[in-house]
Amino acid sequence: MVEVVTPPTKSELRAALLRARRAIPRELHAAEAEALCGWLPGVVDPGQTVCAYVPVGSEPGSIALLDRLLELGSRVLLPVARNGADGVPLPLQWADYQPGTLQSADFGLREPAPPYLPAETVNQAAIILVPALAVDRSGARLGRGAGFYDRTLDSVRAGTKLVAVVRDDELLDELPAEPHDIRMTHVMTPKGGVALLAR
Repeated sequence: MVEVVTPPTKSELRAALLRARRAIPRELHAAEAEALCGWLPGVVDPGQTVCAYVPVGSEPGSIALLDRLLELGSRVLLPVARNGADGVPLPLQWADYQPGTLQSADFGLREPAPPYLPAETVNQAAIILVPALAVDRSGARLGRGAGFYDRTLDSVRAGTKLVAVVRDDELLDELPAEPHDIRMTHVMTPKGGVALLAR
């Protein structure tokens, strides 16, 4: 009898990936964050607007990545996550990154200080660095499941680079995807740098 292997669900994949991230030694996380900063000069051009994010916990990256973007002459926008009155996530708002002004926020995040800019400000970005638990070679991204980025990225202007930031072993051959999922155009990993994804 042939055994049928059922692929893991998104929830199962999220749990496994989060467990693996939590097991990463602090020194390795710091080294990988530094490596990510090293790839930025080949990604951004001076004067470009970059939507980035503040890594929390075991997420790849660090505040140093945001500071490096500023050093390279980028305008850096950071997301502000809010739910609507019905509890459904809203498209992300944005605010300019000012070093030393980050504050604690909902969902265990750290956010920029006001004033906040409307969701459509994302259309000013040439590059959006997108947090992810994993991404596959076709651009399918696995996030944490809240839906903030899917509600935000479906309206970005054509030609915007959508760069999933993950660890090297989180670039997978295939992930489960749904029609509403927004596919990434690129991936950035500590060892592999920035690579174009098939779309």
